[in-house]
Amino acid sequence: MHLTNTLDFAQKQDAQDPLRHYRDQFLFPQHQNRPVLYFCGNSLGLQPKTVRPALLAELDQWATYGVEGHFRGAMPWMYYHKFLTEQTARLVGAQNHEVVVMNTLTVNLHLMMVSFYRPTRERYKIIMEAGAFPSDQYALETQVRWHGFDPAEAIVEVAPRPGEDTLRTEDIISIIEKEGAKTALVLFGGVNYYTGQFYDLAAITQAAHRTGAYAGFDLAHAAGNLPLRLHDWGADFAVWCSYKYLNSGPGGPSGAFVHERHADNPDLPRFAGWWGHDESERFKMRKGFRPMRGAEGWQLSNAQIFSFAAHKASLDVFDAAGMEALRAKSLQLTAYLEFILDEANRKQQRFRIITPRDPDTRGCQISALTGDDGKALYDFLTENGVIADWREPNVIRLAPVPLYNSFEDVWRLGEWLTRF
Repeated sequence: MHLTNTLDFAQKQDAQDPLRHYRDQFLFPQHQNRPVLYFCGNSLGLQPKTVRPALLAELDQWATYGVEGHFRGAMPWMYYHKFLTEQTARLVGAQNHEVVVMNTLTVNLHLMMVSFYRPTRERYKIIMEAGAFPSDQYALETQVRWHGFDPAEAIVEVAPRPGEDTLRTEDIISIIEKEGAKTALVLFGGVNYYTGQFYDLAAITQAAHRTGAYAGFDLAHAAGNLPLRLHDWGADFAVWCSYKYLNSGPGGPSGAFVHERHADNPDLPRFAGWWGHDESERFKMRKGFRPMRGAEGWQLSNAQIFSFAAHKASLDVFDAAGMEALRAKSLQLTAYLEFILDEANRKQQRFRIITPRDPDTRGCQISALTGDDGKALYDFLTENGVIADWREPNVIRLAPVPLYNSFEDVWRLGEWLTRF
């Protein structure tokens, strides 16, 4: 496609977009009585219009049935997590028994590490990407200390080569192989929150398994952003949140994946709660934990119904649109954003794109490394109704989300960039 920096081109692309009607299913914040240009779906997705009636339906359920709402009505609370299973499995490329929605992201990360970070004196290291999101850094640091190891020795961070912004897959593999028998766990983000780089999760998993280590992933910036194939890639576990690309509201619930190879291993150490116990005996209130088969066996408590209802409303949208169709639009929309940013830089070099130029190694996020006036540029955009994201020390993150962003949004962003 020959890209053109004109409003006419952008509007023609929108007119041909088979997913354009999904934009009308979301609520946009307003700026001077007009919808903002919203490029912050990598931090908090917009609200689907179906969320409000979904929440009201659960309030009505509570009002109508009280405690009996656990067993009565169209979607009894007792089984609510199961109503999310099939859609979640399709979303991340898993089998139904490999996924469950529960808790929040870092809680699930810790629960997975209880099971899959089992260090010994000989095999105790964790390999991760340098500059991972702080929650991951803190979780790994404290898990390592909990087991009596020094994070400075036990955590191995893979950093870009000097003068480069992103990681090379061969460097990741090389370090995994180098650490070899000392490695207990390889834990990477699916998409790096800062640069927007999408890692080769299949290759990382294979390298980890060759050394005898487990492989796990934090998919906070990948779920709902890219098609995932967790079962086929063979990861031991993965976790993700739902409030970014999955548009399920602030503090939305997390998802967890546990590969089927671990589904029938009740002896795998874990922290247990009653909702993970064999559901056929759950209400007998007996001692002796017997985990549910698969990912459900890691549940602690019954569902947070209101946040699950919001999440279900969003999953319905994703299921209707399909990740493959969303990815196809994402490739075009992100390429256009890249082009518009390059065009804006022609007049004056104000930033440098640090997200990979290769579409296969990124999702729908472009990160721009700014100069000394970067914060002033970000503030200028905000004051004029462009909602982006600032990350210290000097990066502006922009995410053209295919469900609700348009080519015209991207073009208008470029117009504001040239006015600064």
